[in-house]
Amino acid sequence: MTESGVDTRWQQAAVPALLVCAAAPAFFVVQWAWLGWVFLALGIGTAWLVERRGGEHSEADAVRVGARVDSARTIGRRSSLTRDLGLIGLGMLIVSVIPLAAELDNLAMLRFTLALGGAVLVPYLISRFVFRDRAVSFPWRTGKRWGKLQWGWLVAVLVLGWLILPFYFITSGVYQNWPVVNSPELIARLFVGVGAVGIWDELFFICTVFALLRRHFPDLVANLLQAIVFVSFLWELGYREWGPLLTIPFALLQGYIFLRTHSLAYVVTVHLLFDAVVFAVLVHAHNPGLIPVFLV
Repeated sequence: MTESGVDTRWQQAAVPALLVCAAAPAFFVVQWAWLGWVFLALGIGTAWLVERRGGEHSEADAVRVGARVDSARTIGRRSSLTRDLGLIGLGMLIVSVIPLAAELDNLAMLRFTLALGGAVLVPYLISRFVFRDRAVSFPWRTGKRWGKLQWGWLVAVLVLGWLILPFYFITSGVYQNWPVVNSPELIARLFVGVGAVGIWDELFFICTVFALLRRHFPDLVANLLQAIVFVSFLWELGYREWGPLLTIPFALLQGYIFLRTHSLAYVVTVHLLFDAVVFAVLVHAHNPGLIPVFLV
């Protein structure tokens, strides 16, 4: 805390957090795994140094006011920057062990299931049962009904997707980053794959990465940091060319919507509606005339 009472500790944490999040473009955009490891090591190491220095200051302050030093240490452990960045880094490392090129064969789908599932499950289990906190959670229902604005946004997602996504996928040629789907079985596999990855996006980027970052940063800063990881993953998945012009606003909006609604069910619904249009566009691009509802 500064003399003015404004908490500026997050500014000291910004460098290590940015280093950890920078591992995402290293892993998923330029695909230099060694660089991702370096960023993670530097980020987590720097976080440890920041916390060690901050812990020393906290203990000195506690002694000055007559508080117990061991109480100050206990409070510090409740929200450890090193620990939380380590969980984020662990999730990225698990994802990075597989290629993210979209494939629809049995082995590829099993590989995605194990890696993406592990990236969510392992940090959750460590957070809950090793660190004994609830930093990572999945608040599916809030007990509140969706309002008119929320329902209106769901309709807007469909309309915007219908207008923008065919133009993006077809004119840029990025639809070719997904396999040709020219049979009912392949179309069904694509539908399952697109939807499953969309749900995973919210479980990992919002409920894990964003949630852990929010413990140490203002919401806007945490949202910008999680967007770096989110957009990098989508790049390797296939959203390339000028795709970041779409995926950056989408990632930021999903974080903002979650802040407003605190509802995993709602952000997943938004994402699945978006992905339903993505699925239809991919089928249309590989099979012109099969779904004649698009303008491109």
